Amino acid sequence: MKYMFTYDLMESARNTNGWLGATARAMASYPAFAMSMNPMLPLMAAWGEVTERTFNRMIVKPDWGIRSIVGPDGQDHLVDVTPVIEKPFGDLVQFFVRRRPPMARKVLVVAPMSGHYATLLRSTVTSLLPDADVYVTDWHNARDIPVSAGKFDVEDYTLYLAEFIKALGPDTHVVAVCQPVPLALAATAYLAAEDPDAQPRSLVLIGGPVDPDAAATEVTDFGRRVTMGQLEHLAIQRVGFQHKGAGRLVYPGLLQLQSFITMNAERHSKAFSEQILRAARGEASDHDAHNRFYDEYLAVMDMTAEFYLSTVERIFKNREIATNQFVVAGRRVDLGAITKVAVMTVEGANDDISAPGQCVAALNLLTGLPESKKAQHLEPGAGHYGIFAGKSWRLNIRPLVLNFIDANSGSESGSTRKAKVKLVSA
Repeated sequence: MKYMFTYDLMESARNTNGWLGATARAMASYPAFAMSMNPMLPLMAAWGEVTERTFNRMIVKPDWGIRSIVGPDGQDHLVDVTPVIEKPFGDLVQFFVRRRPPMARKVLVVAPMSGHYATLLRSTVTSLLPDADVYVTDWHNARDIPVSAGKFDVEDYTLYLAEFIKALGPDTHVVAVCQPVPLALAATAYLAAEDPDAQPRSLVLIGGPVDPDAAATEVTDFGRRVTMGQLEHLAIQRVGFQHKGAGRLVYPGLLQLQSFITMNAERHSKAFSEQILRAARGEASDHDAHNRFYDEYLAVMDMTAEFYLSTVERIFKNREIATNQFVVAGRRVDLGAITKVAVMTVEGANDDISAPGQCVAALNLLTGLPESKKAQHLEPGAGHYGIFAGKSWRLNIRPLVLNFIDANSGSESGSTRKAKVKLVSA
């Protein structure tokens, strides 16, 4: 499978389906057909419209779309997405709010590199902006990175995080979501040993696989039954000539999207069928609930082959984080070295990606951290997406996270909130 042919074949299939959708929409919308009472014509046009949009969105990086926020003075404040550190495989960006003085809270949101862009956390960022200065890790599509930029694996990812945290300063509060949870934990431990003064004040871990064996899911089952040789043969492809990263070995985003869709095929099939019927009745719109969700969900990016394979092998199969044996740049990262960074874990009771138990396992690994600096929260009825971007995040988890940040900010106002945080204390 390590050939450009298979990579270009998937791209050709995507492009062809988008063309078929556009053709069906154009033909069924021919003006003369308006005099026909055939119900199949509007249905065909609706199918074409939904199909064209679906397949064309797969190669487009979504815009953050955060134009402004309302400040405490009741006025709108424009928001600029400003690069702070630019590196080959990812940038550190700031959501700079104009005409607003620096906030007491400085939050670094660590976005996952698992097939989607960092914009998947748009609602998370939007909800935090009124109350904090927000920074985000904005990872790049591997197919757009020249081979000359070198490799990028889990160790490089960890070093990127350590550099970003160090650049923001010790008053930073880190919020890691999903895939980067174990690596954010490792980056903090790395700083604890290499540069203790650069450690963040707090670390919030949301729905990540610190110990994949703590609770089985379809993801962990797949990781156990497939050998690394099989995985490399089946999943890794080489970027085609039309992209800047031509020749780079990657795990294609389209292949990852296929896995996402397969996990909940019935639900996605129903969603698209209902959208076609709504479009046929004239009830669909450019920014309706379906399009808002799937414009983001379908936009996928390639991961470097070494990052994908090292994640499966070292995090899931060998459980190097769970057994405290993770190595970065030739040095073992001891999680017990974290002694002053407050750590909170958040899990969803119905999470089918990182099941309850996988994330909270981090607290047992922090042997050098006092129990008073550990907290955990299990959100009833919440799935994976809900704990960082859905209703559960907005109503319950976000307030808990902000209270936890305040309680460990070192300020006087933070000390008055410690009682609230104890409600979710381990």
